[in-house]
Amino acid sequence: MNFIDTHAHLYGEDFAADFEDVVERARLSGASKIFLPSTDLVSARMVTDLSKRFSGLFYPMIGLHPEDLPENYLEILQQMELQLKEPNIFIGIGEVGLDLYWNATRVQDQMRAFDLQICWAQRFGLPLMIHARSAHKELMQCLEPYRNCNISGVFHCFTGTIEEAAELLDFDHFMLGIGGVVTFKKSSLPEVLKSIPLSRLVLETDAPYMAPVPHRGKRNETSFLLAIIEKLAEIYKISTEEVGRITSENALKVFPLAR
Repeated sequence: MNFIDTHAHLYGEDFAADFEDVVERARLSGASKIFLPSTDLVSARMVTDLSKRFSGLFYPMIGLHPEDLPENYLEILQQMELQLKEPNIFIGIGEVGLDLYWNATRVQDQMRAFDLQICWAQRFGLPLMIHARSAHKELMQCLEPYRNCNISGVFHCFTGTIEEAAELLDFDHFMLGIGGVVTFKKSSLPEVLKSIPLSRLVLETDAPYMAPVPHRGKRNETSFLLAIIEKLAEIYKISTEEVGRITSENALKVFPLAR
């Protein structure tokens, strides 16, 4: 079985001690490609370096994460835009979006930063990797002006309702990213997914965060995606191989530069 992990932060201190082992376990578990969203300028360099070092396995994205948005975010975005104008290997814009979970006082700054990065997606023809936490209404407000602009991407870490899924998937070229939450005992996500075709889903870990059962509470890594695949196979009543195949096809539809 092969699969694609569309969202993993396999860089930084969390994986410094055993990075090579994590990569080997990912390969042995069936990971054919791993997409690496960045969150700032430093991580954008890190994911680029890793993708050159492990060509054909890692694929980088560039973006400014909304949580703890720095005061000089416009300057940072200018520097990122310069990188996009030069020859580069980025396959998408991410991780970008809105996060009002801890602090909503800078919602206007977050929405401005997000809008600028949506514009990049449109101008450079790159898909978005969208983070939205406690911000569904604001997310829809940001995306509505671009409804007919042929933008594409993934709504990362989807854990919402059937109604929210319908609103998101009304954007035809987007997928929902499904991770460890689908395996949690009290999660409503398995029931929600019964109303969503597998053709609109991609797999993700969000490593090192959100490890699935039976690894919950541990540092997450790409090899743990097998637990998510098994849960989706149970929900859709198909084989794990089919889950891997279909979701991989979906991922490459959205991220054609990773083919």
